[in-house]
Amino acid sequence: MKPAVVAVVMMVIAAVVPEAYCANHTVGGSSGWAQGVNYMTWASGETFTVGDNLVFNYGPSHSVEQVSQSDYNSCNTGNAIQTYTGGSNSVPLSTAGTEYFICPTPGHCQGGMKLAVNVVASSTTPSTPTTPSTPTTSPSTPASSPPPPPPSSGSIGSRGNLNILLIGASVLAAAVARVMC
Repeated sequence: MKPAVVAVVMMVIAAVVPEAYCANHTVGGSSGWAQGVNYMTWASGETFTVGDNLVFNYGPSHSVEQVSQSDYNSCNTGNAIQTYTGGSNSVPLSTAGTEYFICPTPGHCQGGMKLAVNVVASSTTPSTPTTPSTPTTSPSTPASSPPPPPPSSGSIGSRGNLNILLIGASVLAAAVARVMC
């Protein structure tokens, strides 16, 4: 495959890489998942996007249940969609919409240990590059300046070096994006 084609493919991959970035939201900030935290206030200062993670950190008297809206409203712990235990959990936000979480320890949800987050879809629409206008006149090239000769066989040339640089940068960007989450 020609280096120019590889560079174009890698540039397309690199353009998609920002979609792979995600954010880890530590629920309750430094207070974590605990009693006495206003989760409504905490959530209002965050933007939750598909691909992000909620990170729950809590003590042994707590756990986390993902529940329906009606179970959230009534603090019902009998129908959990998912239950998390162990003191630290990372919960991926995989769909747009509102997700609901409660602490199932008796009295904790009623005391405010509940969280509703509105998850927004990630942007998948790439920006449309603008096409530069075509000049009405082409610049004149002096007759005494022939075009540069092609690189000799086995030589990469300056464009090949640029292609290799772009490929390397694209691979590095993709690797960093994977490590981010």
